[in-house]
Amino acid sequence: MDRVSKENYYLDIAETVIGRSTCLRRRYGAIIVKNDEIISTGYNGAPRGRKNCVDLGHCSREELNVPRGERYELCRSVHAEANAIISAARRDMVGGTLYLAGKDAATGEILSDATSCAMCRRLIINAGLKKVVIRTSPTAYTLVEVQDWVEEE
Repeated sequence: MDRVSKENYYLDIAETVIGRSTCLRRRYGAIIVKNDEIISTGYNGAPRGRKNCVDLGHCSREELNVPRGERYELCRSVHAEANAIISAARRDMVGGTLYLAGKDAATGEILSDATSCAMCRRLIINAGLKKVVIRTSPTAYTLVEVQDWVEEE
């Protein structure tokens, strides 16, 4: 019997969380795990009570041809990592791992270049997370030591 690795097990769950994403460009799911327990989950979507891009039928950044990774202040969504962090107590996250998966909203393809934006990296650092595992294909992933982001300055 082939048993799925622990990393891919949690990445599969993060990929399931993507099903709640409301972004018209790139859909993300994140989970925070510590001591083999899921602490919280998050997906990218508008703040509670506000309309999502899927409800409005358009994306402001897409309409303005804003390149990926730029002008996040124009985006309606709270990122998946931020939502997962918001939903957890810091004391439960310290030393934990964030698992992140992303898909192209138009094609449903796994994003081979998924990563956390600069703001989410700061949130991850302050949350006390130790590692980030990012899915790059159905079975491959990148492991990031959060300390590397701290030292990048």
